[in-house]
Amino acid sequence: MKLLSFPLAAAFAAVLSLSACGGGGGGDSGSNVVVANPAALTKTDTVVGTGTEAVNGKNVTVTYTGWLYSTTAAGNKGAQFDTGSFSFLLGAGKVIAGFDQGVAGMKVGGKRTVLIPSNLGYGASGSGSIPPNAGLVFDITLTAVQ
Repeated sequence: MKLLSFPLAAAFAAVLSLSACGGGGGGDSGSNVVVANPAALTKTDTVVGTGTEAVNGKNVTVTYTGWLYSTTAAGNKGAQFDTGSFSFLLGAGKVIAGFDQGVAGMKVGGKRTVLIPSNLGYGASGSGSIPPNAGLVFDITLTAVQ
């Protein structure tokens, strides 16, 4: 019985330590970030546009603000990591997959909130201030389609 109890205790300790990976908590360093993800890509139109529709193969221009997804923040909007405006070819893989999918179907003048799971965002590698495996939230306004 002693031989069995040690491996079980070691396995339990290993599981506990692995389950804590990536989770933030009371360490001294500010680098610990709690990573959360929405269950699936979710698109919510807050204003339905009336202009030209964004479809794959068209050049689109958007303004956006991006936040880390948080289960405890209002609107799931945790720490803001970016804001700006840019143009890109929709559906060409020039942006993360969740952003491409989130903009598709919008019409000029429309505003949409998109929740993006990490597998459609920056995944296990993260990017800059976006930690690995982090879900994202974007508020997007479609300003032009060409």
